[in-house]
Amino acid sequence: MVKKKLFGNASITFLLISAALLLYYQFLTKPELNENVPLPQGLHPVVEKNKDVLVQTAAEKGIRVLVTDGFRSFEEQNQLYDKGRTTEGQIVTHAKAGESYHNFGLAIDFALLNKQGKALWDTAYDGNENGKSDWMEVVEMAKELGFTWGGDWKHFKDYPHLEMRFGLTINDLKRGKRPPGDALTASQN
Repeated sequence: MVKKKLFGNASITFLLISAALLLYYQFLTKPELNENVPLPQGLHPVVEKNKDVLVQTAAEKGIRVLVTDGFRSFEEQNQLYDKGRTTEGQIVTHAKAGESYHNFGLAIDFALLNKQGKALWDTAYDGNENGKSDWMEVVEMAKELGFTWGGDWKHFKDYPHLEMRFGLTINDLKRGKRPPGDALTASQN
């Protein structure tokens, strides 16, 4: 009986210590922005190049892509975050300043253009009339170029969002790590 009680207390103690360590790691080790490393002022060269390749490749298949957003300053990110919270509009992002790959020049958002030149966010639209969703054709092209698609995310689906992580997390970027400017690929994940 004493062994059973002792073992039970050890298990509870272990679980409590594990929970405390998890909370410490989760909440107290989130990095502050390393102000000694300059923030990007535009898209990373590889993201910029692959954005242009994506638009051109899609055009060759009869799909007109409009890049609606790219690099976003911290101030712009906070303005977007405030929409639907402290300012009018619908919530469009769950990322505050410094929590988006846009803030580090590693993400773009896109829409399609219909034949009249109107921007569409219709994932079923088939403007080139090949029997396939133009949106998903663009997503496949983007993935071949090394982009990660926000539509694959488990919790918050961000269908217009494409990013290149270069193997870096947001916390890495906040700590001051940057992908090399001459990187040939954006192998991420």
